[in-house]
Amino acid sequence: MPKLFEPLALRGVTLKNRIVVSPMCQYSAVDGFATDWHLVHLGSRAVGGAALILQEATAVSPEGRISPEDLGIWKDEHLPMLRRINEFIAAQGCVPGVQLAHAGRKASTFSPWTGAGEIPASAGGWPVVGPSEVAFADNYPRPAALDLAGIQKVIADFRAAAQRALAAGYQVIELHAAHGYLLHEFLSPLSNQRTDAYGGSFENRTRLLLEVVAATREAWPAELPLFVRLSATDWTDGGWTADESVQLAAMLRTRGVNLIDCSTGGNVPKAPIPVGPGYQVQFAERIKAETGILTGAVGLITTPAEAERIVTDGQADLVLLAREFLREPYFPLFAAQDLGVEVPWPAQYERAKPRVPATQRREL
Repeated sequence: MPKLFEPLALRGVTLKNRIVVSPMCQYSAVDGFATDWHLVHLGSRAVGGAALILQEATAVSPEGRISPEDLGIWKDEHLPMLRRINEFIAAQGCVPGVQLAHAGRKASTFSPWTGAGEIPASAGGWPVVGPSEVAFADNYPRPAALDLAGIQKVIADFRAAAQRALAAGYQVIELHAAHGYLLHEFLSPLSNQRTDAYGGSFENRTRLLLEVVAATREAWPAELPLFVRLSATDWTDGGWTADESVQLAAMLRTRGVNLIDCSTGGNVPKAPIPVGPGYQVQFAERIKAETGILTGAVGLITTPAEAERIVTDGQADLVLLAREFLREPYFPLFAAQDLGVEVPWPAQYERAKPRVPATQRREL
């Protein structure tokens, strides 16, 4: 049995394989409400054999949206459609998960195909917040620095979102502390220039994330897993570093976090990132080796052979695919063929199941 198709137990949840749909913003919601697009988009990946689907960055508050089209979970009215989607996902033998997020200083911006940078107030934009009054880029909004009351609201919003996530039927929560959004902004000295208990030292810069983890874990049942996505490095001098990520991961392991989803970058525009196949796997491997916590590898992993090598070599425990799942919703089914594993196809699709490995089928 290839390692990629071995089950993985996480607290009271067991994943049927090691292939995860990475959170991918669809920018297709209205006032935070999921639509039929999300049902079909996420449901098709569940049909395609993924073990876990992490729903896109889902805002814990209206001001925490990246764009007006972001999904939200800040009010109970959002839950019926989310519950319907999750029931379908679970019925396919896939675990439904959600990435809870607050965009911080990168909020109130246009979705990718509608514009770029800040949405002006006249077009529906809203005031944004961050650790300090430092904008992400010249065309992004200038944030107001969160005061202590604002920080407590952020923590309460994550706690309430975790409670709603449970009511909506999610079985995994991932906290988004990467890609230059609010929790990452507090971690990095490039965006956090505070002089109070939430800025300056490593201990202070990690304080908000640790408090959000504690609040989430209080609201989230002990038998369900909690992930944290980190940008393991800012790829920029003076920013958040891989050494700090290792140190933080070790702390998170003792605070009820079960897996670190290892990404990079996003907090600095035009950072010199050496993008290439598997370019971020090194960080998942190091954090796993030095802390003992489970890790997920993400970033231009596109073939079954790459994915299998990552988990077989012990570089990570899970692989998270994004763009490859957009190209091929049934990636796990074809990966099983390539790796010589017999996995069930949906009964409705069984008559189309190829009888040769997917690699050979593509060659034909």
